[in-house]
Amino acid sequence: MAAIPTREEMERVLRQRHGAQLQEKFERAAVAVCGLGGLGSNIAVCLARAGIGRLILIDFDRVDVSNLHRQQYKASQVGMPKTRALAENLLEIAPYAAIETHTVKVTEGNFRELLDEADIVCEAFDNAEAKAMLVNGVLENMPDKYLVAASGMAGIDSGNAIRTRRITGHFYLCGDFVSDVADDMGLLSSRVMLCAAHQAHMVLRILAGKQQP
Repeated sequence: MAAIPTREEMERVLRQRHGAQLQEKFERAAVAVCGLGGLGSNIAVCLARAGIGRLILIDFDRVDVSNLHRQQYKASQVGMPKTRALAENLLEIAPYAAIETHTVKVTEGNFRELLDEADIVCEAFDNAEAKAMLVNGVLENMPDKYLVAASGMAGIDSGNAIRTRRITGHFYLCGDFVSDVADDMGLLSSRVMLCAAHQAHMVLRILAGKQQP
């Protein structure tokens, strides 16, 4: 079995790829991912590969066989809490990342405590009520935090329809803003991953100071 690269080796490569100043910003950042399904698990993988220093993973659910076609889990992990399974997978990718897990449901009563230390919050729920609760809660009670949320990634329409909008100074929304699973449109891994990539990339742009108009 091959040896795991040292922390110094991995940090050196990331600095070469991203530039030292930008990589330092990534390493100092704490990003919360709320919901670890098709969006959240893919967001977390992107951010771990980029060298984000601290990832706060939040989900109450367990891996189900129905998740495997679009979420970053393995068949051997069916039945495991998503927080534990995803943390294991991320540490295979980024063994020196600081990963904090909370196997709980995000509610109006606990989101402030869960998200208090995050610089940026990623909303990745698949439930409309939960999405609205988190978005409204963060915007109203934590206005200094950046929030990157999603709306619309179902179906087989063109991936080019998925884009990122700046809604307010600290609030970004990614998706096609039209499609909904409730409209009997299925979720395809490729389109879900596109939306997740938009969210992850927006996180990196925010950290780089490249917020779009």
